[in-house]
Amino acid sequence: MLTINERKRGFLRDGKPFFWLGDTAWLLFKNLTDAEIETYLRNRAMKGFTVIQATLVHQNNYASPDGAKALIDDDFGRPDAASEYWNHVERAVRIAERLGLVMALLPAWGCFAKDGSLNPGNAPVYAKFLADRFGDFENVLWLLGGDVRGSDAPETFAALGRALRKHAPDQLIGFHPFGRCSSTQWFAGAGWLDFHMFQSGHRDRTQRTLGAWDDNGVSDEEWMAEESYRYVFRDFTRDDKPTLDGEPSYEEIPHGLHDPSKPYWTDREVRRYAWWCLLAGGAGFTYGHNAIMQFWDGASEGSFGVRQRWDVALHSPGSFQMRHLRTLMERVEWQQGRNAQELLADDSGTEDDRNLCFLTPRAAVIYTFTGKPFGVRLDALPFKPQAFWYHPKLGGFSPFLLPKDGLFTPPSREDWVLVLGDA
Repeated sequence: MLTINERKRGFLRDGKPFFWLGDTAWLLFKNLTDAEIETYLRNRAMKGFTVIQATLVHQNNYASPDGAKALIDDDFGRPDAASEYWNHVERAVRIAERLGLVMALLPAWGCFAKDGSLNPGNAPVYAKFLADRFGDFENVLWLLGGDVRGSDAPETFAALGRALRKHAPDQLIGFHPFGRCSSTQWFAGAGWLDFHMFQSGHRDRTQRTLGAWDDNGVSDEEWMAEESYRYVFRDFTRDDKPTLDGEPSYEEIPHGLHDPSKPYWTDREVRRYAWWCLLAGGAGFTYGHNAIMQFWDGASEGSFGVRQRWDVALHSPGSFQMRHLRTLMERVEWQQGRNAQELLADDSGTEDDRNLCFLTPRAAVIYTFTGKPFGVRLDALPFKPQAFWYHPKLGGFSPFLLPKDGLFTPPSREDWVLVLGDA
């Protein structure tokens, strides 16, 4: 069973540190058969992923590939307990359990709370049904929201959260928010919420306003551009709970989502979001791929300029590279650490030039996206270090002589991780 650690900065599983390395699989139950789900989950488990984020009801008439529906007449007060749909979901949860994966189940996409289909009246009924069906699974947690502002239906989300807490008291609850938002904006201090999540989103620095449905209208103070680590820093000023990036820019999705003529986000930018989140103090990170989140088969109508079948996208480079983040952070015992920007000789970098530094009792870990030289205050380290370059794309340590002046020059002008480890 997952719990929150004593420092309120991360997760435990059966009392041991648990690294949240998530994958976004919103339409898993709608678009994949049992056999396909097992293939997908085995792929993710073998790559070191630990959490799968999937939606139970994403749209009206929601059904599994064989046509089984989740609800009677699209009524959340009448989940169809006899439907093969819920057996389909349960089989997936059991496969995940066998593979050591946690299922982060989103009860209903945010549009239903926004339009009132899911409301304070039927939310407790639906929550009790979900808890009766899945509340005993130790590999299940709940994500409310679903790409929506908490302010769109705060009473509904609170009713759903309180009911899940009552009927499934041992399972954790989070909230997946709208793009460029965090659950701390609406639910800081909420008793039913165990951890926070932000969606750093799919826009680049030039795309603050696109005249599209997902514009925010946020103030200068709230606009983080691509600097996702700023959400972590801000969340810790709002609430004393773990926080993580639950939806960064997906691999293979156009900048800003809507225009396929724009550049597509690549594995390199995904790595940046991942390392920035963890070294800022995030409790984990959720990766995403455009084709995987919708499980596009190449024949049906896809969304957001998708151009790969899901079974091809399974082998995307970013999905392999996420393991290296987990490997290093577990090795340096990251749950005992904190962000330590004060160790950088110059912390004035902006945009991609901003390096992030994380300190644990065993090591200092510094991520550079640009590969430009940077300085470290070696005399401020609490141990005598040995120096290693760690490759975030390929993995592996490369030791080298510690420069006495504390000036480090990465091997190339790409992203690198400097590890200063306790000898």
